[in-house]
Amino acid sequence: MGLQIKEILTVAENILRESGDEDYKKDAEILFSHETRYDAKKIFMNWSKELDDNYCEGFFDLVQRRARGTPTQYLTKEQAFMGHTFFVDERTLIPRADTETTVDEVIKYLKGKTARRAADLCTGSGVIAISLAKAYPSLKITASDAYEDALAVARINASEMGVLKQIKFVKSDVYAAFKTGFGGATFDLIVSNPPYVKSDEIPTLQREIVEHEPLHALDGGADGLDFYRKIIAGAAPRLRKNGALFLEIGNDQAASVKALIDETGLFGEVAVRTDLAGNDRVLFAALK
Repeated sequence: MGLQIKEILTVAENILRESGDEDYKKDAEILFSHETRYDAKKIFMNWSKELDDNYCEGFFDLVQRRARGTPTQYLTKEQAFMGHTFFVDERTLIPRADTETTVDEVIKYLKGKTARRAADLCTGSGVIAISLAKAYPSLKITASDAYEDALAVARINASEMGVLKQIKFVKSDVYAAFKTGFGGATFDLIVSNPPYVKSDEIPTLQREIVEHEPLHALDGGADGLDFYRKIIAGAAPRLRKNGALFLEIGNDQAASVKALIDETGLFGEVAVRTDLAGNDRVLFAALK
């Protein structure tokens, strides 16, 4: 005789709460829905229904893995972003809601413009490039990452979203491997959410991050600015007239990154955009 759904979820929530999971209730419901294929909105409509022992075993295996620190997104292989569901695993960072601000800013910038080519540097799971491709079907995008594992995930997402032909994925340390031709050396805009955490701060991050997410995708060097230096130094020669640069930044990095842009003397307007929490999140720079 199986347990009722309400009993199963209560046990799972207790396990996750005791493990230190702050979102224990939400995570329990997400994992339950993933394992049983119950619509999350209908779980409570079936509150008293008994669940087969096989489903119980699979569900509690996921709960125990979550309690040991594995992020929920890596267990379900899914993360919502810009209204779409993306595939994720431990080869890439889990896309954060903050990055939706970056995509929103680019979409607002492109409105009414005839931009044809864009570059997404440090693409990771590809959510920025793919979201832009979905929003602008005529936009050709070059998405680069230094790690083939990340590009493999990005290609899966691009294929699932139907934009694989619109994006050229390039294994490259920023611009190093860029070639002429499709998505070549000249772009209407460049966007990036690069690694920007200071090296010595990485061990202080949540255990879910430190133990499971690819740390190279976070490590921005001693001052967190290594990738900004590379991106900014090579941006102007690769931007067309009136081209624009969009950089996602840490909430305390606006002044430092703006100073790097100003040092080039090649950009005019430089502006900082905030995320929904009011934190500095995106830096926009227009080529002179």
